[in-house]
Amino acid sequence: MFQTVIIASGSKGNCVLIQTENTALLLDAGISMHRIMECLESYHIESAKINGILVSHEHSDHIKGVGAISRKLKIPVYINRPTLSSCAERLGDVQDRIVLFNTGNSFTIGDIIIEPFVSTHDAAESCNFVFYPVSEPKRKLGVATDLGYPTQLCLLKLSGVSTLILESNHDEKMLMEGPYDWKLKQRIRSVQGHLSNVQAVGLISTLIHPGLKNLILAHLSETNNLPSLAEQTMQDYLNSIRSDIKLFVAEQNRPTPLIEI
Repeated sequence: MFQTVIIASGSKGNCVLIQTENTALLLDAGISMHRIMECLESYHIESAKINGILVSHEHSDHIKGVGAISRKLKIPVYINRPTLSSCAERLGDVQDRIVLFNTGNSFTIGDIIIEPFVSTHDAAESCNFVFYPVSEPKRKLGVATDLGYPTQLCLLKLSGVSTLILESNHDEKMLMEGPYDWKLKQRIRSVQGHLSNVQAVGLISTLIHPGLKNLILAHLSETNNLPSLAEQTMQDYLNSIRSDIKLFVAEQNRPTPLIEI
């Protein structure tokens, strides 16, 4: 068993669960502890199974619930030093549970290997990740949200994944005609911002391979995108190449199904 569920995804809070039979991890906890616990219960995942929380970067929609969950479950927080320096006060009293990792160096939690790699998103040292079980290294989960720009390193790390959680943040037309001020629009469109629906298609066109079986579109903007629009943009491309990849859209207020990676 190697599974994931996106508990929440969007600008108001993000949280992903990754689990094998023996190990379970949370990637980010940008929503309330209550919502996370409720989701775990609904999927019959015992909280005692959670081995730790990884933090991708310091923005509040990724760390809001980290301290509370760490204290409640008495589990470690895995974080790189620049990110910790940027958010230590907001995490609260978890200093005795901090485990530092070095971005670019793989490490293991339980029977899951984690490969963190840097993204160009505008944070202290924002990370994307690849996860895989020690016993089945070919079953890989890639997580690329708050991506900024798909660098050559990003393409290298995500090549060969069997399931990909990919940012599809905004529709370009909705963003440019929407209510955000010009500076914020430019930030979102920059190499330190977020991928559009069309850019997500471009990245998939580079990464697609016979072993990629699940694609989950994530971190959709509630203001500048629609789940139906992100899904249709990607599905049109997949149909054009006759791909049978299973396509999911992660939402802000409803978890995805449990997805076998």
